[in-house]
Amino acid sequence: MLPGMADNHRALIQAFVDMINNHDVSTIGEHTAPGHIDHNPVVADGVEANAAFFQQIFDAFPDVRVVAHDVLVDGDRIAGRFEYSGTHQGTFFGVPATGRRLAFQSIDIWRVEDGLLAEHWDQLDMGGMFHQLGVDFYALQQA
Repeated sequence: MLPGMADNHRALIQAFVDMINNHDVSTIGEHTAPGHIDHNPVVADGVEANAAFFQQIFDAFPDVRVVAHDVLVDGDRIAGRFEYSGTHQGTFFGVPATGRRLAFQSIDIWRVEDGLLAEHWDQLDMGGMFHQLGVDFYALQQA
C-alpha cells in the first residue's frame, strides 16, 4: 500500500459518515465515483441513485445518525462496521411512519478506484430492522 493511502481511504469513510450525519446528499460526489456499483439489491448503481437512496433514508428518519466502528483498510478495499439509529417519521420501503426508534448495524466493504468509492457490498439485518418497526418483514416481501 502506498504511504498515506490508508489515511485517504479513512477520509473517504469519514466523508461518507459526515454526509449521513449532516443529511447532505449534495456532498456524495466528494466520496462516491460516478460509475459506482452497488451490490445491495435495493440501491441502483451510480451517484444519483445513491443520493436518492440516502434522501429516502433522511426523509424516513430525519434524525438518523451513523457511527463508524472497526474501519479496516487493505489495498484498494475498505471494510467497516457501522451503527445507525433514528426515529421512523416517514415512509420507509412502503411502511408508513411508526414513530418507533430504530437501531441497527451494517458490515460494509468498498473498493476504491481513483480516490473514490467505486463499488460497495453490505450485510444488513433487514428482518431485525422491520421487527423494530413492528412490521413482519417476511410478510412485507410477499405483498
